[in-house]
Amino acid sequence: MKSPSPGLRSYPGYCNNRPSTPSGLHPILMSQSLSSVYVHFVFSTKDRFPFLSDEGVRGQVHAFLGGIANKLNCPPILIGGVSDHVHILVQLGRSISQADLVKELKRGSNLWIRERFPHIAKFAWQAGYGAFSVSTSNLEAVRVYIANQPEHHAKVSFQDEFRAFLKKHGVAFDERYVWA
Repeated sequence: MKSPSPGLRSYPGYCNNRPSTPSGLHPILMSQSLSSVYVHFVFSTKDRFPFLSDEGVRGQVHAFLGGIANKLNCPPILIGGVSDHVHILVQLGRSISQADLVKELKRGSNLWIRERFPHIAKFAWQAGYGAFSVSTSNLEAVRVYIANQPEHHAKVSFQDEFRAFLKKHGVAFDERYVWA
C-alpha cells in the first residue's frame, strides 16, 4: 500500500486516515472523550520557607487551590500539606495538561495569597513540582496519606519524602537540581 503522503506511514485497516471496515459493516466511532486519570501533585513554597505555618491560612489556601482545580474541570479529591509544601490529589480533566494545571494553581493562588494575607506578601511557590500517577485502586491510600501530613512530617522531612516519591515512581533525578 502506498503511503498517502511523504513521511506518513499506512497501517493495515487505515487508508487516507479513515478506518476501513469489512464489507457490510459500519465503523464504530467514539462520540465522546472519556478519561479517568488521577494525579498526586507535590510542590513546595519558595526555598521551603514555612509561609503556611498558620493552620487557618493553610486551610484557606488549600480550599482556594481546590476551587481553582474545580474551575479547570479537575475535581480535587483532597488537598493537604504542612507549612512548606502542598499535596494535591485530583482527577485530571480531559482538556488540560499537568503542566498547565500546576501553572494555574500556582499563579492564581500566589496572587490571591499575596492580596489576602499581607503579612506573607513575599509568598511564592517553588518553580518545580512532582506529579505522580495514582491508580483508582490506590486512591484511598493516597487520600489517607495526604490527610495525615502533619503527623508524617513530625518524623520525615519534605526532602526525604520527595526523594522517596521519586524513587517509588522510578523518576530519575539529579539531587543538584531538585532543590534549586
